[in-house]
Amino acid sequence: MNIKSLYLLLFIFAMFNACTNPPKEEKYIMINKEAVKKQFVEANKLLAKKETDDMDAYARNHKLNFINTNLGLRYFVYAPAIKGDSIKDGSEITMEFTVSLLDGTECYTSKESGPRKFIVGKEDIESGIQSGVKFLKKGDKAIFLIPSHLAHGLLGDMNKIPPQMPIVYDIHILNQ
Repeated sequence: MNIKSLYLLLFIFAMFNACTNPPKEEKYIMINKEAVKKQFVEANKLLAKKETDDMDAYARNHKLNFINTNLGLRYFVYAPAIKGDSIKDGSEITMEFTVSLLDGTECYTSKESGPRKFIVGKEDIESGIQSGVKFLKKGDKAIFLIPSHLAHGLLGDMNKIPPQMPIVYDIHILNQ
């Protein structure tokens, strides 16, 4: 083997090795599941506190004396029915409503879509409404402050209600 052949062989060997990717080092990230869980819990507490503070501010600004439920729902009956049946699971009700954000932005209203009719405990409607109407009688007019976890949750309604947003329902339970 002459010197030229040796150089050619070394050159080919060098080029072949230069064109291949170096071996990748595998890196493992150790995740402390408890620490991650704790961070999520703390973040949710902060978000819940902000919602509570925002709903408190709404109540103060509007000078309304809301009743707080153990779920976080707040309600204020501003026009109680003189007569009317209590609403229970299985009751069929029809309600006029306006849904707005805490800043007053109107999202939905029965003036546009018509009254909403549903069976309490059986129909697909915000869980805050399902729970809240049970504090009312047919014929009542009330305002509900519904925290996001009882309304449209982490994603909002993908239309007019943003993610993690408490909402205001002004409702009139029609006496049927």
